Amino acid sequence: MLSSTADSLYWLGRYMERAGNNARGLQVTLRMASLTGAVDRRDNAWRALLTASGCAPGFAETGAEMSQANVVRYLAADATNGSSILSCIEAARSNARRVRTALTTDMWEAVNETWSEGRRTTEATFTPDNLPAFLDWVKSRTILFNGAYADTMLRDEAWSFVRLGTMFERADNTARVLDVHHHALAGTEEGGAVAYVQWQAILRSVSALRAYQWVYHSRLDPERIAELLILRPELPRSMIACYARIEETLDGIAALHGGRRGECHRLAGEMHARLRFGRIEDIMKGGLHEFLTATINRNLELGKQIQEFYLQA
Repeated sequence: MLSSTADSLYWLGRYMERAGNNARGLQVTLRMASLTGAVDRRDNAWRALLTASGCAPGFAETGAEMSQANVVRYLAADATNGSSILSCIEAARSNARRVRTALTTDMWEAVNETWSEGRRTTEATFTPDNLPAFLDWVKSRTILFNGAYADTMLRDEAWSFVRLGTMFERADNTARVLDVHHHALAGTEEGGAVAYVQWQAILRSVSALRAYQWVYHSRLDPERIAELLILRPELPRSMIACYARIEETLDGIAALHGGRRGECHRLAGEMHARLRFGRIEDIMKGGLHEFLTATINRNLELGKQIQEFYLQA
């Protein structure tokens, strides 16, 4: 497979996953803002969302006021923001067009129809009354895409690079969501209703609230939330589940290339092993923020190594 083809497939997976992650983040933050009375707390919720999505520097450059309307517009539809939902859909479709013959009909239709419907959005789409329906639509379209490639692609190189991009983006998102809320999980913020809303928000951001209740059968507890999202392999969006799939996928690609391996394989194995043999007690004791920051930095390095080893011509 040409490196340019692998690159397009990898970024197709990443952009579709990113669109869904941003939709979840916006849904959760809208809910938090409506339940949080103090203005400064609402502003902090929107600021945290920008940080988790990696869009805080770009938003700051716009000079716009930190408000719900401005952040929603920037994360949902701003063409100057390469990570906005509509920008992600546009980029995903562009990558899909480049590798059209490598995709199944169901995959192409999922991406192309999403792009076509996305182009019909207007300013009214992002008003408070219409925004929830738009975000639900984005989530359903990304789930449709994930199902299309999971159910219809041959388990070959093309599938491997789409899956690699999806899992890489998902792992990064989970780590960032946890990191921006690490104070709520580390017990350094006030308790009570505000903390409980934040704990729910963390779980909802990765569609894991019901999973928590199923696994623990108890009230929300910050250490258990961290354990679920970091170390429980049965949760599809947990960090350990994502890195297990990243390592497995990279191993599969290596096998197709006669066993040729690079630094990306070592890093993926190291990151998975760190989680596999980790204990939540040790993570919390050593500092949740420090652990997550180190993971995010290692993830950036892993992405760089994947790019250099497989995706550059």
